[in-house]
Amino acid sequence: MSSEPTLLLALDLTGTFTFGLNGALTAVRAARLDVVGVVTLGMMTALGGGVIRDVLIGSIPPATFRDWRYFPLAVAGGLIAFGLSKRLDRLEALITVFDAIGLSVFAVIGASKAADFGLGIGPALLLGVVTAVGGGTIRDALIGQIPTVLRSELYAIPALVAAAITVATIQMHVYGLAAALGAAAVCFVIRMLGVRFGLNAPRPPGAGADPSTPDSDPPASGPADRQ
Repeated sequence: MSSEPTLLLALDLTGTFTFGLNGALTAVRAARLDVVGVVTLGMMTALGGGVIRDVLIGSIPPATFRDWRYFPLAVAGGLIAFGLSKRLDRLEALITVFDAIGLSVFAVIGASKAADFGLGIGPALLLGVVTAVGGGTIRDALIGQIPTVLRSELYAIPALVAAAITVATIQMHVYGLAAALGAAAVCFVIRMLGVRFGLNAPRPPGAGADPSTPDSDPPASGPADRQ
């Protein structure tokens, strides 16, 4: 990630911390795990998408293992969630904002890195989304839940839009810091609109409400069960 603009790297690290906190908070509420389980799920949420992307494109070892800052940030988020989980509800709105920022930046960085490795438009779009939502999908599978990205509000769609804008600007040879931030901003706005108005992707005709979740799950509009 060191080749990315400094601002994007800073946002990437911020997103890593926030997703570590979100993933750990999900573990605290939904799975009732001990401190090891909580921190482990926090780390998987924060780091999983980037590791999957790097392995798929052959960037070995993954950036997570080459930059020492990722692991401490993910662990710190997990420990904070474990120690202060009851108080984190008061910060839900702020965490949701940072969650949306992390989603946006991860989608842009994932797509741009895939393009840097010479992949086509389709794979670059896919890896942009995988980078943004992959960690949370792993976490949800481990605690026995249908990944929230598949059933609640707009999450993968904003990431796909950001990845598409990124790939388009790369194809037009105008990609740079401004284009990257613009793509991230579009993703952020769509995501926050989804949270604000409870928007969802279209469901099959005749489908009912969202599948029920355990009472211990975080609220549907909260960031702890996404990403």
